[in-house]
Order: sequence, then structure tokens, then C-alpha cells
Amino acid sequence: MVNVNGQTLDEKFKSLPFGSIKPTGWLKEQMQKDLEGFVGHLDQIVPELINDPIYGSGRLKKNSKAKDLGNHKEGDAEGDEQYKWWNSETQSNWWDGYLRHVLLLDNQKGNEKVKKYIENILTTQDTDGYIGIYDKELRYQFNSENGELWSKASLYRGLLAYYEYTKDKKVFDAVEKAVENVMIHYPINQSSPFNTGNSFNGGVSHGLTFTDVLERMYFHTNNKKYRDYALFLYQDFSATYQSEADAQFKNVVDLNYKLQSHGVHTFEHIRTLIIAAYASQQKKYNEALQTYLIKIKNAVTVSGGAIGDEWIAKRESNETVTGYEYCSLQELLDSYALYFQKTGDEKTGDEIENIFFNAAQGSRNPLHSCIAYLKTDNSFEMLGTKNGEVEANRKQTRYKYSPAHQDVAVCCNPNAGRISPYFLQNAWMKENDKTIVASLLMPSVVETDLNNNQVKIENITQYPYTNDFHLKIQQKAKSKFTIKIRKPSWVTKIKTNENFILKNGFIVIERNFLQQDSIQISFETDVQMLKTKTGNYYFKHGALLYALPIQAKEIKGKNYFGEFSDYFYEPISHSKYSFSEKAKPIFRDNKIYVELLNMSNHLIEEVELVPLGKTILRQLTF
Repeated sequence: MVNVNGQTLDEKFKSLPFGSIKPTGWLKEQMQKDLEGFVGHLDQIVPELINDPIYGSGRLKKNSKAKDLGNHKEGDAEGDEQYKWWNSETQSNWWDGYLRHVLLLDNQKGNEKVKKYIENILTTQDTDGYIGIYDKELRYQFNSENGELWSKASLYRGLLAYYEYTKDKKVFDAVEKAVENVMIHYPINQSSPFNTGNSFNGGVSHGLTFTDVLERMYFHTNNKKYRDYALFLYQDFSATYQSEADAQFKNVVDLNYKLQSHGVHTFEHIRTLIIAAYASQQKKYNEALQTYLIKIKNAVTVSGGAIGDEWIAKRESNETVTGYEYCSLQELLDSYALYFQKTGDEKTGDEIENIFFNAAQGSRNPLHSCIAYLKTDNSFEMLGTKNGEVEANRKQTRYKYSPAHQDVAVCCNPNAGRISPYFLQNAWMKENDKTIVASLLMPSVVETDLNNNQVKIENITQYPYTNDFHLKIQQKAKSKFTIKIRKPSWVTKIKTNENFILKNGFIVIERNFLQQDSIQISFETDVQMLKTKTGNYYFKHGALLYALPIQAKEIKGKNYFGEFSDYFYEPISHSKYSFSEKAKPIFRDNKIYVELLNMSNHLIEEVELVPLGKTILRQLTF
């Protein structure tokens, strides 16, 4: 919960500049594999999207025809207004994830490519500061669907990350000037950026994420004008017609209102509501935030899957019949991370890890460089439709693995490139100048100043596959500071030789640290046999969910180039299992062994469950 003292919302932790934290261990290996895979090659897989000069010579004009939509859906008419901004989202989100991978992995070839991209973007800035996708005859003059703020949000996030890593002041100056251009043309209380008529305006609604940029500008400048403007955007969004209306204030506080919008909007808008609460310092926004988070939990599966295939449609999460979009996984993770940073709520750390270690890993193809656009916790087939379900009047092809998903929309693959760096970005935070927080427990290394001393801490671990941690500490001179380590809720015992106290869900170690020092700590846990809202059981050990893999026939689909192809999976066996009263799960060799009832032959059988991220087809709940 947010701490409210009168009308003051205190921020518990402070995030670190991008690049302060780098991946190590298995996470570094996975990010390297992704960079060698679709994350590093999307500009070759769908070059017409990524290389479209939509921010420069290809800016949109009144007579522009629709851009390549990144998809080929039936019914998409040439010149369809709502899709004209599509390529800006695709390429900017891809560049955001790509450049973060390149910089964090110190990829020399990629570094040159990123540097050239940044330079090219800066050359598109007009003298008045404008960086965007519209020519002068269109910008800031909309009364219909548009991507003005959305395209800027997706672009500027990457530019600011590049600035934080390189300290290249001209990049920050360019973003600062570009943000000022928005604020001048949509002045506070004298304009209505979200008032675009009463027709579908999903691109406009996406534009509310411009508050991400404003919050990061506040991080760098501590200038209250950015938060004031973020609050203005949320208030205008709430006061105007929106096709994606879950986060509008009146709907958030209405306890009878059920989430129904496109899932990605619903989950990304959590961040705006958080920012509004802190910007306003008003109790009503904080209370609205808490109400919204409760509603959100009903739309999240046990694996962390943020449902919406693509719309939530007033449903609650279900392990079999509600799918989740990969974009939504990234957006919910990022939203929870902001909430965790603001509040220090340790349970939110559990939620973040659950998304990344389970739903997100379980939506990656462990055999090929591709991801599922849509996925379910129980995944009995991946042949395009949801577990074989054929939706009325709709061709559904999103339930497959692809390096692009060009037949539907190239949105999830760019966001799959963002999720690892964004997850990593929140591995460490600072509570104050003398306290560093190991907030998410992945293999990583952080460099920062503590007590006026340069400190480097590496978390050497195979977590979540093991629960042992070796914190290796290096600093210029011995000094006294505090390390706080988040204790996951599933921990039954803490093993360490360190003197510590347990406070508010964090292990607190305060002592004098040598120039070369270390902390050894491990967590013990038992196999958890948990129950879903539908009354089914599932099994967990530590941070990982375990599922029964289903043997499948792989069917190769469209080839893009080289090894990059679509893949479908047909089950070889249709046997399903049910919970047995004899179930007494045993954990051994990173697997769970448990007796379950085979529904095909009605026999009790011992089955072998593996981590969700190592499966393609699977049964998670029984």
C-alpha cells in the first residue's frame, strides 16, 4: 500500500539510471541469444516496417496513404485512418528494446548501428523542437484517431535510455525540447489532447503512455512541471470519450465497472494512474489506484498472464479460456515495477518475478527464436486458435509462435525485446544514499555510489532455478552501508552467516564492508500445492510454476529468411490429467514428481512436471 501521511505520498525507493545494472549468468545468455535472434534481426525480418522513415522524410500528410500496417488482416482498407501511425509503434518499440540489449551486452557492431540511428532521429527534429510522425498540416490538429502522443512515447523512452547510458547531452536536450513542444501545443487546461470524437481511438488512448516520458523527465530534472502535465493528461483522458476506457477515473472508482478494454491499454495505464496519484498528492487518486490494482488482479492468471485476447471483455482470468498477449506482459511488468519503486511493497516484487519467470518465459519458444503472440496457462495446442476454439466471425491466428507475427500485428515481438531490459532495470534500487536494495533477485551486477563511495555488487546466482545467492562486493575504500534483500513470500527459511533483521519483507544487512567483500545467503522452500479460483490445483517451487509438458508435432509455417520461421504445434497425445487425493509432490533435480489421475484411462500415474518456461504445450492446472 502507498503510505499516505496527510496528503503526502512518499516514494520509498529511487530507480537507477539505465546502464547502472547489467545482466550476468543465464539472463545475460538469454539476452545474447535474443540479440542473435529475432530481437537483433527484426529489421531484416520486417524491413518495410522498421526502416520506414516515418519520423523523417516519410512523415504523414493529409494525402498520405496508409502505411504498411505490419499486418494483413481482412477488412483493412487502404487509407484507413486508425492505422496510419502503426509503423512508428513497431519500429520505436523495437529500437527501444534493441538498443538496450546492445548497450547492456556491449555489442560493438550493434553500438555503431544504434549510434547511427540516434543521429538520424536527431536530424529529424524541427527548429521548434518537434520530433514526430506528422507533417505540419496534421500535427496537433486532430479530431479523430491518431498516434501523435503514442509515437512520441514509444520513441522518447528509447532516446532517454540512450542518454542515461552514454551521458550524451545533446540527446537529452533534444528530448527536452521535443517534450516542451508537446506542452506548448497542448497547453494545460487550455486544450484537450484526448478529445478526438466518438469513434474508435485506440492510438489516442495509447498516447496516455506519454506520461512515462514525463515521469522520466521528472527523474532527471526534479521539475514539477512534468508531473503537473502528466496529471493534466490523465484528467483530460478521463473527461473525454475513449474506446479504451478502463483507466478513466469514473470507471476506476465504480466498483460495479468490469475491466473490458484492450488489455494492453488497461495494463499500461496503471502507470499513469500511479503518476497521477503522486503528482496530485490527492487522496482520491491514491484510493482510485488501490481500487484499480484490485481489479487488475482479477485479470491476471496464476502465471502472471495479463489477460486480453485481445480484449478483457469483462472476464476474469482463467487458466484455459482466457489468453494473454505478450505486449500485456511487458506493460503489466513495467507498471508493477513503477508501483514497487514508489511504494516498496515487497509483494509486488513477487508479482513482477512471476510475470517474467513464468508467463513471459512460458510464452517463448525454447527451441526457436520466436514468441507466442497469445498464450494460455494450459496450452493444449498452438495451431492458431485458443486451444482449438474457433471464434465466431473471426479468424484467429495469434496462438502460434513467430519471430514477427506479421499476419496479425508486429507489436508483441518488439515488446518481447523490451521485457528483459525493463525487468533488469528494476533488479536494484536505492532507498537513500547509504542503502541499496536487491529488489528483484536475478543474476546481475550493479554499479552506483553509496555513502560517497563507488560500489559494485554482483549477484551471482542461478535464481529462480536455484535459491542460492552470492553477493560479491567491490568498492574503492571500505565503508559502511546497508544492503536490503527482498524476501519472496514463499521463503520458509533464510540461511546466512550474516547478522540481519527482517523488516517489512526485506532482509536488512548493515555493516562495514571491506574493499573486497561478499554475502552468502540462501532461501529454503517447500513445494506449494495451490488452488485456482476455478478450484483446480497447480504446483509451485520457489518462484517457478511447474507444468506437465505435452508431446507435440512441430509444423513449420511461413519462413521469413534464414532460420526465422513461424511454428505451430499439434499435440500427439490428448490425455489430460486431474488432481488426485494421492498427490504428494516431491521436488527433485529441478522437477516436481506427483501422482495424478489420467482422465483417458482413469489410472493414477506419477508424472514429471517441469518449469513453465521449458514448455511449449503443457497442462499447468489439474
